[in-house]
Amino acid sequence: MRRPRIVVVTSGFPRVSETFALGELLALDAQGLLGAVFATKPGDGLPAQPGVDQLPQRVQVLPPGSPAQQAEAMLERLGGRPVGGFHGYFAHQPAAVAAAAARASGRRFGFSVHALDARKVPAPELTARARAASVVVACNRDVAEPVRQPGVPLRLIPHGVDLERFRPSQPPGGPQIRLLAVGRLVLKKGLDVLVEAARRVEFHFLLEIVGGGPERERLEGAVRAAGLGDRVRLTGPVTHAELPGHYAAADIVVVPSVVDRNGDRDGLPNVVLEAMASGRPVVASDVAAIGTAVAHRRSGLLVPPGDPDALAAALTELADAPRLRAALGAAARRRVERDFDLERCTRRFGQALEEAYD
Repeated sequence: MRRPRIVVVTSGFPRVSETFALGELLALDAQGLLGAVFATKPGDGLPAQPGVDQLPQRVQVLPPGSPAQQAEAMLERLGGRPVGGFHGYFAHQPAAVAAAAARASGRRFGFSVHALDARKVPAPELTARARAASVVVACNRDVAEPVRQPGVPLRLIPHGVDLERFRPSQPPGGPQIRLLAVGRLVLKKGLDVLVEAARRVEFHFLLEIVGGGPERERLEGAVRAAGLGDRVRLTGPVTHAELPGHYAAADIVVVPSVVDRNGDRDGLPNVVLEAMASGRPVVASDVAAIGTAVAHRRSGLLVPPGDPDALAAALTELADAPRLRAALGAAARRRVERDFDLERCTRRFGQALEEAYD
């Protein structure tokens, strides 16, 4: 029985921060479901994640234009090849392009929803798009809320984490507690809150912040103003080829996410699952869907978002308790093995799309 060939429409691709997209595209390809990948704009130009080279001839960047114009260009490039359905990998422009292509070709469409993408679409338009779709895939309960409406074929499937790439290791030890934060340098990551919390702690530490983004200059200024220039290092973005080593060199991973002034917030950041898979205790803000993975005092510590005093207190507690750090890290690894294994999650993603577009 021939499996449907699914055309996936992404936003900018590849992007170093969107490893979840790469994982799910590779899974569709391995399952024999991926027909083609079209990007509505170019990627970020940063070094590519391992695995991107497996998709080079499948990814085409569409010319700028409206969803209808990009859909027309996509159908022209497909040249009449059989298509099972069009899947927009994000709820905004990619989903609109997938819907337009489906209308023009008489095929079905669906889309995935992640976080900010849903908030880029007016609520009535998003609801109408979701009700017309054959499948809507949400990666966590928080991002599912805008599309959790009667008549919407909603599937809740987490992204998962590569349990082979991110593995537990012995913590570094030594006289200083090594703190690690990973993420794009944008307001919703709450890294300014982390710097303020670091200024307030009394234990000896080194803090590494891995990632790049528009807030770098402001964050560097905050580090200088706090007098932490010799204890905080901004590393810049790295790929998954290097990132496991950064987790291995950390005692505690900090995820101080907040809701920014525009209402943007994380869903369940990659760093949470990667740190848990690496057997590291996580101190994270209790915001969005982070609490669906980090269980307070069982697999990590949760603190109110935007509260440097609470964050400093949680870090101090773990700094003084190596046995607690080890217990939380071990429990975190067990949790991701149970619920967030990349192989199982991506298999579910492929099955959901195959059922929708068969």
